Amino acid sequence: MAPDLSCFDADGAIYMGARRDPHGCVVGLFGVPYDGTTSFRPGTRFGPAAVREVSNGLETYCPELDRDLLDLAFADLGAVDIPYGAPDPVVAAVRDATTTVLELGLRPLMLGGEHSISSGAVAAVAAQHPDLVLVQLDAHADLREEWLGARHSHACAMRRCLEVLPSGELRQIAIRSGTRAEFSELRSSGRLVPIAAMAEALRPLRGRPLYLTVDLDWFDPAVMPGTGTPEPGGFQWGDFAVLVAELRQHRLVAADVVELAPQLDPSGVSAVLAAKVTRSLLLLLGCNS
Repeated sequence: MAPDLSCFDADGAIYMGARRDPHGCVVGLFGVPYDGTTSFRPGTRFGPAAVREVSNGLETYCPELDRDLLDLAFADLGAVDIPYGAPDPVVAAVRDATTTVLELGLRPLMLGGEHSISSGAVAAVAAQHPDLVLVQLDAHADLREEWLGARHSHACAMRRCLEVLPSGELRQIAIRSGTRAEFSELRSSGRLVPIAAMAEALRPLRGRPLYLTVDLDWFDPAVMPGTGTPEPGGFQWGDFAVLVAELRQHRLVAADVVELAPQLDPSGVSAVLAAKVTRSLLLLLGCNS
């Protein structure tokens, strides 16, 4: 029986080297063009399309991983058909779409969109992997209970993820912005991981299923200006490469890349960086299958 892909709109660009047909593939890529709870600069709804459009400007080969997308069978399923407006039904649609990807036997890689969508994907993956560990790259803690009247806000992304994560295990890598209360929780919980201790902190998790969520504002605005809530003092590609090297030893089962607002960076460099992060994650998900 043919898989039911009715929750995806397959029109438009496709990530380089991807197939539309998921049969025989290992990884399933999909986009969620949503920025309904943006509180500063909107535009992340254009992120998934921008990543696809610039991807053909990259090499298929990744030097850090010594792997090539040409050797990976992966599908770009298109965009999740989401309702516009309130975030709650969008999160539910993301959970259903991620469940579909998992039922196809694929490892999900989601392109956002804003960070509020991540809890839907995490919920679906955690239903299959109850011992799932969530690893967050982000400038912001995202631990608020609500923001501007919304519980499913991009500022509440990790709070909502914790509610659907049976293991309760979250590692927050080098967070540099948040409220006094958020940082008090980060420090007392032991979830905050300094950049210098990133690989060491993740090493004990080898063998556990991991979900990696990459909010692109983790990178410094000097290299990632195209994001809605930029935060000075961020990180470079070399810092991400250290994480990639460690994740080669891990069981990465799902990931997302969120918060690219491409129209805020006329140079297009931000979209290229996001596409390169996506390439690394596709290869990590493929080589850990």
